[in-house]
Order: sequence, then C-alpha cells, then structure tokens
Amino acid sequence: MPPDKKKYSILIPAISITFGLIFGAIFMLLGGYNPLEGYEALFVGIFGSMYDFGETLRQITPLIFTGLAVAFAFRTGLFNIGVEGQFICGSFAAVVVGIVFDLPWYIHVPLAFLAGCMAGALWAAIPGFLKAKFQVHEVITTMMLNYVALIAANYFIRTKFKALSERTELIHPSASLNFEPLSSLFDSSRIHLGIIIALLFAFIFYFVLWKTVCGYELRAVGSNPFAAQYAGMSVSKNIILSMMISGFIAGAAGAGEVLGVYGYMSMGAALPGYGFTGIAVALLGANLPLGIIFAAVLFGALQYGSQNMQLQAGIPTEIISIVIAVIILFVAANEAIKWMINLTRRRKEEAK
Repeated sequence: MPPDKKKYSILIPAISITFGLIFGAIFMLLGGYNPLEGYEALFVGIFGSMYDFGETLRQITPLIFTGLAVAFAFRTGLFNIGVEGQFICGSFAAVVVGIVFDLPWYIHVPLAFLAGCMAGALWAAIPGFLKAKFQVHEVITTMMLNYVALIAANYFIRTKFKALSERTELIHPSASLNFEPLSSLFDSSRIHLGIIIALLFAFIFYFVLWKTVCGYELRAVGSNPFAAQYAGMSVSKNIILSMMISGFIAGAAGAGEVLGVYGYMSMGAALPGYGFTGIAVALLGANLPLGIIFAAVLFGALQYGSQNMQLQAGIPTEIISIVIAVIILFVAANEAIKWMINLTRRRKEEAK
C-alpha cells in the first residue's frame, strides 16, 4: 500500500470518530449534561474493569456473526433482511438440542451449535428457492419470514418447551459454550467461546469468497447473473447456496447467544434486533471481514458502554441514543471526510 494511502486509511476513521465525539458532546451540552462526564462514563463502561471488557466482547460477538451473514449475501448480489429470523431459528434449534440430548460435552457442544447453524441455513433456503425459481424478491420474503420465525418459536416455547417465566428450561451444562478459563480471565464475565468462533468465521468468509472456485462463482452470479449463466454457471444453484451460507452464519449467531450467554430461550414480544444491526455493521465494514470486525467492535462497545452513561452520569437514554447515532453517522460518512481532506490538499497545492 502506498504511504499516502496507508496514512489516510488510518487518518480518515480517526477524524470521523473525532467529529462524531464532538457533535455528540454538543448534543449533551444542549441537553444540559456534561459531555466530559458522559464520555468518561462511556469509556469506564467499556474498559473500566476486566469484567466490563469481557462483557463488551460478549456484546460484539453476535454482531460479528450477523454482520458477516448480511455481508455474504451482499457480496453475492442478494439483500438478506431475514438474518433476524434466521438468528431466531438458530437459537431455537440449538436450545432444543441442548435440552433434549444429554451427551458428553465434546459431542453435545458441536452438535447443538451445528443444529443452530443448519436451522438458520434451512430457513434462509426458503427465500433463496423462491428467488431462484420464481424471481420472488428476497427482501419481501426474508422480511416476512422474520415474523413467522418469531411467532413459531414463541408457539413452540409456550406449548412444547414451556417452563417458568415463558421460557424454555435450561440447556444441559454439556451443551454450553462457556469456558471457565476464558470467563475467569475476564473476571467471571459472560464472554464465551463464541468470540473465537466468530473470528474463525470471518477468516472462512474471506477464504471461501476470494480463494475458492465456489466463491468466485457466487461473486460472479451476484455481479452479473446473465454473464455468469453464459459462462456455464448455475445461477439458481448459486442463489440458493448463497442464501443458505448467509443463513448458516446467522444461525451461528443465535446458537452462540443461547448456548454461551443465556442457556435458555425466552418468548419475545419483538425481534431481538441483532439482524438489523448486522445490516449496519456490514455496510459500515464495507462488506469485508476485517471491516465487519471493526464495525462490530464500534457498535458493541457503544451499546454496552452507553449503559454506564445513564448509571454514572445520569444522561437519559434518548440523548445517549442520539450521541451513539451521531458517532456512527460520522464513521459511516467517511467518504465525506475523504472529500474534505482532498479539498484541503488541493487548496494547499494551489496556494503554493
């Protein structure tokens, strides 16, 4: 990478975050709150202790998964709005396997996790098939299937797996993704092996799309399906495969949450939100694995650390939401920052 390009690849995000923090401070001042106290509470909430840092990593984990799920579909020319529903299917399947079976941990953990992944993949295959065979737009089908997944999961929890407080019973300890040495390292936080699996998925994402023939076909179909078909590639097969891989990753996100954090699945009155946040993470990360990891870190850290802004600095949730949105807005608007830097450089050169 040329020195100038490398320098600006670091400078632009730094300027974007700085602008976001400045404008966030302005909103806090307008609300009558001290921005220094607010940001101090934010950073203490993220890095104040090993426990908080571990909880921040826990918050980041599902966002890496869902960001990768959305990005995989994007990279292959599809818009998977159904990551939310695939997340729910993955959660439910993983919990069922975790409850019904009682096996040695080295069999039970991978079995429950893979069950969640496969449930997400099969749920995503439905809009993939409809798109491939009948040209039904995936945005409509995936969005509607989110609510089908939510209502179906609620029904089965209520009728087949009901326990106290409208949730399933706890999974067997042998199905848990909790790893005591890792949790102890972060002062008994709820961090689990899902963070390692998420990073592994990011590497696999890169390898499959850019280092395999299958990945080349998927990207070719997404870029120009007519040219891909002319070259002898099966457009229908690759559309279904792309959606299934995207759903597989989304199902992994759901499995990781229930097996690593909660140990059960509760009835939800609304969608959990990880899938929709994953869209923002994928876009902010430019649909690249490393970019998605950094975007997930930003989203997850702000989401977890902001809780302390209310507790320690007394800032209401509405202003906190505005501050977070402004910071993310400026990070997302890096092209505008790049334009400002280039404009400044041109004026300096003209002045010479």
